[in-house]
Amino acid sequence: MARPLTPKLSPAVIADEALAMVDQAGEFTIPALAARLKVSASSLYNHVSGKADIIELMRGRTVAGIALPEPAGDAAGGDWIGTIRAIAVEYRRAYAEHPRLIPLFTAYTVRDPSTLRMYEVLAQVFSAAGFAPRRTLGAITVLDSFVLGSALDAAAPEQVWEAVPGAGAALQDALRDGPGGPDRAEAAFRYGLELLLAGFGREAAAS
Repeated sequence: MARPLTPKLSPAVIADEALAMVDQAGEFTIPALAARLKVSASSLYNHVSGKADIIELMRGRTVAGIALPEPAGDAAGGDWIGTIRAIAVEYRRAYAEHPRLIPLFTAYTVRDPSTLRMYEVLAQVFSAAGFAPRRTLGAITVLDSFVLGSALDAAAPEQVWEAVPGAGAALQDALRDGPGGPDRAEAAFRYGLELLLAGFGREAAAS
């Protein structure tokens, strides 16, 4: 019998099937993944060293769709704020497509080269804007936390809060007049992102 032109298993196939399992159930195990692929668990270990490797493969598959702009110039001459905004928007979009991955991703150290490249671009941008290395890492962490939280919020119900009897008047007013419906999460993300960017801009100006 002729051998297949492509192997049955590959890191990409393993990542795609694990991603489908996480999208459905929020988790995966090596035995369940092997059963889904109709192979033995030992066959998976010919391509990956364990669960952490698979998670990094999924991280890479998710981040691969992010279009990274070239880092802008310094704070005086380049639109570094625009570069951060563009990355944040793409980053949230990619993770909002697979929100159940986020708890898994945050539990493991980032080793995926594509993801590290994204963080490297952000580090270059903050550094060029005048942030010291310690402040650069802090700014990236704050941005990362906000984007991941916003990606989770994108999967929340359109009505996140219910104005039950006993809710305060200020909350009632906010629920009545604030953005709701399918645009609520997007509007909140854009609002929060601009607040963050304004803060980054003030810090760069003071450096």
